[in-house]
Amino acid sequence: MMMHEPLTHVRLRGTLAHDAPLARHTTWRAGGSADTLYVPADRDDLAAFMRTIPAHEPITAIGLGSNLLVRDGGVRGTVILMHNPGAMLAVQDGLIYADAGLASPKLARFAALHGCAAAEFLAGIPGTVGGALAMNAGCYGGETWAYVARVEVLGRDGTFAIRAPSDFRIGYRAVAEREGGAPDGIFTAAWFRFPPGNAAAARARIKELLGRRVATQPLSLPNAGSVFRNPPGDHAARLIESCGLKGFAIGGARVSEKHANFIVNPGRDARAADIETLIVHVRRTVRERTGIDLEPEVRIVGAAEGAGA
Repeated sequence: MMMHEPLTHVRLRGTLAHDAPLARHTTWRAGGSADTLYVPADRDDLAAFMRTIPAHEPITAIGLGSNLLVRDGGVRGTVILMHNPGAMLAVQDGLIYADAGLASPKLARFAALHGCAAAEFLAGIPGTVGGALAMNAGCYGGETWAYVARVEVLGRDGTFAIRAPSDFRIGYRAVAEREGGAPDGIFTAAWFRFPPGNAAAARARIKELLGRRVATQPLSLPNAGSVFRNPPGDHAARLIESCGLKGFAIGGARVSEKHANFIVNPGRDARAADIETLIVHVRRTVRERTGIDLEPEVRIVGAAEGAGA
């Protein structure tokens, strides 16, 4: 297990824990522990904490824990919990500023309140703005980076940098550095440019989309959102259902009967290994029967149980 002590001259104001269970911080309610878990007090505290982490130590940032599977063996290094209920929202120079720890639905409502259009889809994303930036989250025809004017990124050295969308390679549910590889550092904020619209119409659209979510997704059961990306010209849910996999279960994990592209943990007793094995089974079955290889959308982190630290 990797552990580190903060530098003696740095006064941190956040919450630091070791061997911290992560199941409570993921929407699947499954998985192992983090070697170290840090909940920063604010952006400056996060920057100070970043400077205490040894250069060789892995860092994993999580938001609301949706779209995330933490393996049963836990996560080596440091996990930083970015969700911040008090995250800042503001209108700046015609753009909407949002801290990365903000829940995406709050950004959707704020944009509607300020007469913006096209942000309504964010109400259907059960994660943070930082998570939406990291994976170019989208639904109902909208994608996060289509409206990003610039982002703020915190590097491992504890310094902030403002970067443009042109610095990144943006794809369907994917964001990489222009030269390739995962984005350097942690997204800490973004400025969005949404087109002008009607506030009442935007609020009505948000209500409509949330109603559709409730009607079509198993929101009452622990889940992580859509498990697989939609292949070009088709829908993962349709393909999975066509293979007769609705309701198929492994251990405590089950393909939702309500939406086939969701895997649920109805008894809250599924192991991460159950969920991952079910993901593999669904992918293999769909590939064998349809010839289409579904790509997982969920992010899988950590070590299998029994793996060495």
